[in-house]
Amino acid sequence: MSNVDQAVDYDDLRGWMEQADRLGELKIVRGASLERDIGLASEVVGREDHGPALLFDEIPGYAKGLRVLSNIFGGKRRNATLGFADHLSKVELSESCYETFVKVARRIEPQTVSTGPVFENIIKGEEVDVLKFPAPIWHPADGGRYIGTGCYSVTRDPDDGTINVGCYRAMVIDSKTITILMIEGKHGQVHQKKYFDRGQPMPVALVVGGDPLIFFAAGTEAPAGVNEFAVAGGMRGRATHVVNGPITGLPFPAAAEIVFEGYMHPQDFAQEGPFGEWTGYYAIAEEEGVHTLRVDAIYHRDDPIILGVPPIGGGPDEMARYRAVLRSAMVKQNLIAAGVPDVTGVWCHEVGASRLFNVVSIRQRYMGHSIQAGLIAGQCGAAVYSNRFVVVVDEDIDVTNLEQVMWAICTRCDPATAIQVIHGTRTSPADPRIPPEQRATGNISNSRAVIDACRPYYWKDQFPKMNALSPEDLAEARSKFEYLLR
Repeated sequence: MSNVDQAVDYDDLRGWMEQADRLGELKIVRGASLERDIGLASEVVGREDHGPALLFDEIPGYAKGLRVLSNIFGGKRRNATLGFADHLSKVELSESCYETFVKVARRIEPQTVSTGPVFENIIKGEEVDVLKFPAPIWHPADGGRYIGTGCYSVTRDPDDGTINVGCYRAMVIDSKTITILMIEGKHGQVHQKKYFDRGQPMPVALVVGGDPLIFFAAGTEAPAGVNEFAVAGGMRGRATHVVNGPITGLPFPAAAEIVFEGYMHPQDFAQEGPFGEWTGYYAIAEEEGVHTLRVDAIYHRDDPIILGVPPIGGGPDEMARYRAVLRSAMVKQNLIAAGVPDVTGVWCHEVGASRLFNVVSIRQRYMGHSIQAGLIAGQCGAAVYSNRFVVVVDEDIDVTNLEQVMWAICTRCDPATAIQVIHGTRTSPADPRIPPEQRATGNISNSRAVIDACRPYYWKDQFPKMNALSPEDLAEARSKFEYLLR
């Protein structure tokens, strides 16, 4: 893809909002309550692929200018968010991401500057008050106010000094305390364990509002030791400007909206949740042993904006939409890097929250090619976490089209010979299918099925001929007669 096609540019959340407004996809909602209305409105628009972004202002009980933004990844603005022109389809967008900054991992290290808009307001010591910000209750049955859903935490490895930027939800406990749920095995939790094993607190900078592109980069499965600010820089094509936190020395974006800086201590715990998860369930019960962040300082811009990306249960949402675009590109790169030839398409389906149901298309070259692709797609770095089904199809199947994928399963897959099940694979505590007895031990795992829905290689030339139009005939049919559908 040429640089000319990367037609959209912005530097921070406010620049992003200008782009969304220019596209006619930003709506302002005044007077919505954080206890109920913000979550309900976000659920209504978030279910629709082309629902608008919502900026909540004049929130009852809070100072004018304290705002919440939700549903950022939908409509034409999804392309703008990743820096591409708005005419691309979602699969073209994913392919453009692959060609532009995934195929050859393009990373541009952040540039440290002395100051930025994030320091327009500095609050320290006894003046710290997290409760001044309108953290919503996103789902009616949530156990608390979640200020961090579109957030990320910045931590430093105490051994080698590398920076990690990771997405972990954050719930308000009191005026100076926030829980941060770092799942076992995630890079932030690895850092946390290293500090705690030494009996030391872990410094943290929690960013709860800012550039959406950095949030998306922080939510991808970058390798350990890779600075996600550098990933975001590579995605944008220029360095992210960061400042060093006055208390921890940790870097965070100079144009961030709100940053909480402080330490997580080994002895500090609080009850967290429950929270409506990305799987669409309250799979994780109330957690009593979640470590908390003691907030020593708050930095924020004038009229700051909390970025909200709440999961929506029972189907695709904006979290699934952005992950589908980026993760599909990353899985394709993982497959090719592992030596799988002729990968013609990858899609991590939104209906499975971009994790649970993934489809790979190949142009078969040898016996076992389809199984090779399926096994690697089910266990590669970009897809290993909480995967459940991997379907491999021939190149004539559109991987994004669930009806075509299911047709391939129904007509090309023999259940007795073409489905393999792998046990003991990595999953998430949010997985609702973990048996209670396994969940109680904390040693959780799942299984995953690799479904070979390709024509059997050794007799594919004898497989019955399709009665569907060829791609060329279909293009002709559409050019001549698509007007009949209007």
